[in-house]
Amino acid sequence: MRQLLMLPLLMPLLWGAPAAAATDCVSPPELIDSGPLPGVAAGITSGTLRVLAVGSASILGLGTSSPAAAWPVRLEAELLARLPGKAVTVAVMGGRGLTATDQLALIRDAIRQVQPNVVIWQAAATEAMRGFEVAELADALARGLTRLKARPFLDAVLVDLQFSRFLRANADIEPYRETLRVASAAHGAPLFRRYDLMQSWADAGSVDVERASRATRTQEVDRLNACLAQAFASFLLDGARDAGAIIEGASPP
Repeated sequence: MRQLLMLPLLMPLLWGAPAAAATDCVSPPELIDSGPLPGVAAGITSGTLRVLAVGSASILGLGTSSPAAAWPVRLEAELLARLPGKAVTVAVMGGRGLTATDQLALIRDAIRQVQPNVVIWQAAATEAMRGFEVAELADALARGLTRLKARPFLDAVLVDLQFSRFLRANADIEPYRETLRVASAAHGAPLFRRYDLMQSWADAGSVDVERASRATRTQEVDRLNACLAQAFASFLLDGARDAGAIIEGASPP
C-alpha cells in the first residue's frame, strides 16, 4: 500500500483522541543530537515548516489505537506546540513491505507536491526482516541522499530500525544498521537513532512494547509513538537552533 496523507486533515482525530503519556520517556541528549539542520531552520524562519516522512508500516501507526496516534501525527502536534505562531505540515508516504528502492520512488513523486524543508526517511526495516541484499539498500540510500542533498535548504534525515528483541534474535540486523550509519556519515544526513532510543526506554522500564501485556499492548504502542514524536521534535528543533534559527519559547526537556 502506498499512501500520502497530509496530516492537518487528521488533526481533528488527534484532538479527539486521548493524549498519550510521553513525559516519562526521557531521551539521552546524545541520542537526539542532529547537528545543524539548515532546511528546518529556513522553514521556521519563513513561518512555515513542511516535513515529509517516508517509511514502511510503522510510519502509518501499525498497532496504534488509531491513525491519530502514529508518530508523524504526534510529531506535528509537538512541533505546533513548540512553534507558536508558525505553520507546520507533516506529509506521510509509505506502506507495508516497502523497500528503500520503493520509498525512493515515492520521495521523488512527493518532493514536487510537498516541497518539504526536511525529508525523514525511515528505511531498512523491510530489508532486515526479509534478509534482502544489503548492497541494494546501500545503493538506494546513496542515490536518494545524493539527490536530496543537491537541493538547497532541504535536510535529509535517516531513521534507524526499531528496537526489537524478537527481530534481533531472528535476523542479522547489524549489517542493515551499519549501512544506515555509513550512508548517514557519507552524505551528511543525520541519523535519528530510534533503535538506541527505544532500547534506552525499555532498559529504564518506561516504554517497552514487547513486554506489555496483551491487554495493554495498544496503549503501550500509542505511548511509544508519542515518545518518538517528542524525541523527534527535539531532534529537529535543536538542529534548527544549531543552524541559526531563533525559536521563541522553551522546549520540553
